[in-house]
Amino acid sequence: MVERYSRGRVAFVAFNYIFLTLMAAICLMPLIHVLAVSFSSSQAAAAGYVKLWPVQFTFRSYEFVSSKKEFLDSMLITLQRVGIGVSLNMLLTVLIAYPLSKETSAFRSRTVYAWIFVFTILFGGGLIPLYMMVKDTMILDSIWALVLPGAVPVFNVILMLNFFRGLPKDLEEAAYIDGAGHLTVLWKIYIPLSMASLATVTLFSTVGHWNAWFDGLIFMNSPADYPLQSYLQTVVIQQDLSMFSVKSMERYSEINDQTAKSAQIFLGALPILLLYPFLQRFFIKGIVLGSVKE
Repeated sequence: MVERYSRGRVAFVAFNYIFLTLMAAICLMPLIHVLAVSFSSSQAAAAGYVKLWPVQFTFRSYEFVSSKKEFLDSMLITLQRVGIGVSLNMLLTVLIAYPLSKETSAFRSRTVYAWIFVFTILFGGGLIPLYMMVKDTMILDSIWALVLPGAVPVFNVILMLNFFRGLPKDLEEAAYIDGAGHLTVLWKIYIPLSMASLATVTLFSTVGHWNAWFDGLIFMNSPADYPLQSYLQTVVIQQDLSMFSVKSMERYSEINDQTAKSAQIFLGALPILLLYPFLQRFFIKGIVLGSVKE
């Protein structure tokens, strides 16, 4: 049986398609323009001929970026940050969300602890107390200064605890009857059943660590210790070329400033662009299942 839609319904669906297509185009066009500029010759970019397609196609900007030690060092620091930071985020998220997902009959102080975490979302100590805390713990100029202050992502904890609350209690009770403890229940029942939400919060943490740039400027005294986004912010926005070595400055003078920056911006965003399609199929399912329930 073919379902018939009213004219209003058809118009509403058509409007949604057109509106979302326009929004997607608005989001994609700047990235496509940056990519086109990065593959164009310096003359074409300087003359403003490049729009959405490369003009006088060349790899010279990417050859310059791939040979630049400062860019590669900052990329390595960011990879370390993502590896350590995301692992720590996920470990603490799961270990905190599991007890908070229990009923008050099993964990009497659950509500108090939950509000303590929510309080940290509503009120922050401020930048200066945060800097003093990092300084007094003697982790300035180390990778831990970028990882430990945000080790507990409270928003991810709330998503995970709501997802845990929706899991069947029968499986947990059967495991307890068989002699399983809380760690066994967590790792052999909760974790395997929560892959969609885990993939979602992993994506949140990965993107957060990858895009973070301000803490690198605050907690790192030497530009050589900057993560990638702090490095790009310094070079592209502040246009501070003091981080370049003499050799890099010589090569930089041979190409166009705009094409070199475009190549660095695109390479900086490329890992997240490659990662997102693999986690996208979990994204909507995980965020819906982890939403607030009654």
